[in-house]
Amino acid sequence: MKYIKPTKFSYLPKFLMPLDILGLFECDPFGNSLVARRLIIGMVGWLTYARYTVVNRIQIEGTENLENLPINNVLFLSNHQTYFADVIAFFHIFCAVKWGFQNTLLPPVYLFGPRARQYYVAASETMKKGIVPRVFAAGGAITIERSWRAEGREVQRSVDNTANEKIALALAHGWVVSFPQGTTTPFAPIRKGTGHLIKNNEPIVIPVVINGFRRAFDKKGLRFKKRNTLLTVQFKVPMHFGPDDSVDDIVAKVRHAIEQDAPEWAQ
Repeated sequence: MKYIKPTKFSYLPKFLMPLDILGLFECDPFGNSLVARRLIIGMVGWLTYARYTVVNRIQIEGTENLENLPINNVLFLSNHQTYFADVIAFFHIFCAVKWGFQNTLLPPVYLFGPRARQYYVAASETMKKGIVPRVFAAGGAITIERSWRAEGREVQRSVDNTANEKIALALAHGWVVSFPQGTTTPFAPIRKGTGHLIKNNEPIVIPVVINGFRRAFDKKGLRFKKRNTLLTVQFKVPMHFGPDDSVDDIVAKVRHAIEQDAPEWAQ
């Protein structure tokens, strides 16, 4: 891992940026207002809070591994169970950690000042289907064109060469959540792009293991499928990679860390 000085972006000319002590004109690397993003994250947070604490129960472990992280160049790699419920839970937790909470979302005061420097990687096609996904996208989505899957079918198309560039920009600015399998299917292979991303940017890598979301919500993560479900989110200690680790080595380590090694019955 390497230290990257946090980058600040603003709508103001550089010589006027020090005058913006409240951050009203600050934006992200993609030109989106951080004030607007905080409002969106706070709104979505209030609308979804009960889904994790009343309708279902969330159990969080390992946020002590997040307390002393830098504000940028941190990559969270997780298994994936729904399109949106997983990400929204992460954003709740990140905002709670910002306020000094440990392994809890109670009480939800953290939603009055949500963390804005947080992003998640999502398929472009997913974020264009309807108003709700577009609102979620405005809250911090890094959209990429998947070269292996589209509209629920396996495809073969040219690789989105801008994907890693966009993720690198987001890492220079804040925390990024990525689902390296690129699908909600359990035990799917880890995409090799994750290995290249880690080798090129040397972020702090936090593996995350989630469970229960597939039982509680539909595939999109917007509708309830089963209430009173235990949702678990476990943040593990940062991963360590050596300079001699190949992309395949990194992929294997990530697969094991997020507990997606295929069991014998699935092989």
